[in-house]
Amino acid sequence: MTNPANRELSSVLSRITNKLQQDWIVNETLHVLREHLNVDRMVLYYFYTQWKGQVTFEAISEHKYSIIGSTGPDNCFNAEYASLYLAGRVHGIDDIEKAPITDCHRDFLRTMQVRSNLVAPVLTKGKLWGLLVAHHCQDIKLWQTADIASICECCERLGAASSIMNS
Repeated sequence: MTNPANRELSSVLSRITNKLQQDWIVNETLHVLREHLNVDRMVLYYFYTQWKGQVTFEAISEHKYSIIGSTGPDNCFNAEYASLYLAGRVHGIDDIEKAPITDCHRDFLRTMQVRSNLVAPVLTKGKLWGLLVAHHCQDIKLWQTADIASICECCERLGAASSIMNS
C-alpha cells in the first residue's frame, strides 16, 4: 500500500517537473524565434483566465525592451479578438502608424515602443492557451510569408507539448 504522503510528494514533484519542462520549451522557443525573425522582442502572452493574461516569458535584444509582467489594456483585447485567435487568426502589422487599428491598440503598442508586430495563437485542447508575439521596435518590419510560417510552426509545437497540454 502506498503511503499518502508519498503520493502527495510524487504529485508535487510531477507538477514541478512539468512546470520546468514547460518553462524550458517556451523559453527556448522564444529565443530561437527572436533570432530567426530578427526582431527586438518575442513574448508569450499567457491566458491565466478567460481573455485575461500577461507576458510571462520574453526574449529581448536589449534590456530596454523588457515588458515582462505586462497585462495589456483590458478594453482593447475583448471576446471578439479572442474568438478570432481561437479560430487560428495570425495577425501581422508592418507599421502601427499606418495600420487600420483602434486608437486604444495603437496607443498601447506605442507605450511598448512597438513599430511592427506579429501575433499568433497557441492553441491546446481547443482552447486559447496563449499568444506568441513578435515585436520590432527600432523600425518597421515587413512580415514575410516565411516569418508567418515560422511563428505558426512554433505555436503548433508549443500547443502539442505535453508539458503545456497538461498545464
